[in-house]
Amino acid sequence: MTILPELVLRPALLADAPAIVALIDDLMPFLTLHPDGAGAEKFIEHCRLPAIENYLSQEKYRYQIAHLDGQLAGVVAMRDNTHLFHLFVPRALHRCGIALQLWQAARDASIARGNTTGFTVNSSVYALPFYESLGFVATMPKVEQDGIAYVPMRLMLAGG
Repeated sequence: MTILPELVLRPALLADAPAIVALIDDLMPFLTLHPDGAGAEKFIEHCRLPAIENYLSQEKYRYQIAHLDGQLAGVVAMRDNTHLFHLFVPRALHRCGIALQLWQAARDASIARGNTTGFTVNSSVYALPFYESLGFVATMPKVEQDGIAYVPMRLMLAGG
């Protein structure tokens, strides 16, 4: 693992929505069953600018972004303080520890806001080993629907 300079983390702003959308859009081939997104139109629509702006404006979604040397290095979002909703890192920064730092920041913020039971995530097949390394376990087999595949997972907190 490459050691990177310290990330600058902050809450995401509505003005960050275009950069978040561009990041997710670049990663779409990792998220959809077909690299061109065929069949995943509904999912893709939920990753476009109007949807991301809507999420950013709702209290139940908590987005944080990371910058590295002034460039967007990742985004993480928690829904309802318990569901890891988004966690994306640019391709060039995969396997550099940024996703772990983003997860830890989101996890710690959720615990500080009162989450004492645990977390859920719908992992892409690509990200499955990462979530397993964090202690998430599959709660059902891989689901394929509407042009995407994911594995529902849960991480219980101690005592939760």
